[in-house]
Amino acid sequence: MADSILILAAEEGETPNPLLPATYDIVWSLVALILVGFVFWKFVLPMFQKVLDERSELIEGGIKKAEEAQAEAAAALEQYRSQLAEARTEAAQIREEARAQGQQIIADMKAQAQEESDRIVAAGHNQLQAQRQQIVAELRSDLGRSSVDLAEKILGEALADDVKRAGSIDRFLDELDSLSADSASGK
Repeated sequence: MADSILILAAEEGETPNPLLPATYDIVWSLVALILVGFVFWKFVLPMFQKVLDERSELIEGGIKKAEEAQAEAAAALEQYRSQLAEARTEAAQIREEARAQGQQIIADMKAQAQEESDRIVAAGHNQLQAQRQQIVAELRSDLGRSSVDLAEKILGEALADDVKRAGSIDRFLDELDSLSADSASGK
């Protein structure tokens, strides 16, 4: 048939077109193309599509896992930051409490030291008062005896009356106390 078309074309006086293949070549090429296309469409494309789907799922799964990991990392970071902020707050609070306790301890120790100092000063003052009174009492009795002995020597008679002697001694000592008090207040 192709020969007959070629012969007809040749009879008409036309020369065959070198760019246009013969009709039988076109028909058989179309049959081969349709057969290859059918095999490709029926067997190769489904496998190709399956591989592409698997890769898409794998990529989407990887992206999903990456997003989940990123979300977990962000949550862990936020938790870390909140714990860090909480720890800083707690540390500041502990420092403040320690500072307050330290100041309270210092204040308590100062108060105790002041109380102890006041107690020691009071005890020393009381002891000095007691010693002073003891010394004054001893001096009065010694001075009284000495003045009686001296008066007996001067007067030449015995002062046997204890009542007179005690009154004279007390009067003399009172005068001495008033003189010492006047001289102390005059300073």
